[in-house]
Amino acid sequence: MSTSMPTPAQTARRAEQVLAAIVADEEFAAFEAGTLEYSSDWQCFPGFPVIERWSLDTDKDPLFTEGLRALALKAAVFDLTGDERLAEVAVTVPVDEMTHAMIAQPQLFARIAARTGFQLIHQTDQEHTDYTGDDFTHRAYRIA
Repeated sequence: MSTSMPTPAQTARRAEQVLAAIVADEEFAAFEAGTLEYSSDWQCFPGFPVIERWSLDTDKDPLFTEGLRALALKAAVFDLTGDERLAEVAVTVPVDEMTHAMIAQPQLFARIAARTGFQLIHQTDQEHTDYTGDDFTHRAYRIA
């Protein structure tokens, strides 16, 4: 394992594998349903004044997709480096909120992670929801 950041392309390749395994898992439908029920607890307010038709009901499905992608990128960086701090790549606040909803399904997500061979990475004191001047997450996401 490396203690330096992998390239966006390396991360993207591994993230694609992680994401495909999660979606193919036998308990994925239950995980998705449980996560989407969590929307009443979301507290993300950035962007509300500028998004004319923001709706937790209609926006939860796209945010679920983005949350899965974000967690797959984090898992990929961790898998390639073994470093939890490097694995906490920057994500936007609404996507981060969705990852919290996913993590609120601990038994389902732990079983899926164990079966599919990825390590769930999320440490609140290490997360980045601010722009750090580096577009690593964007570049890896675009490649994947």
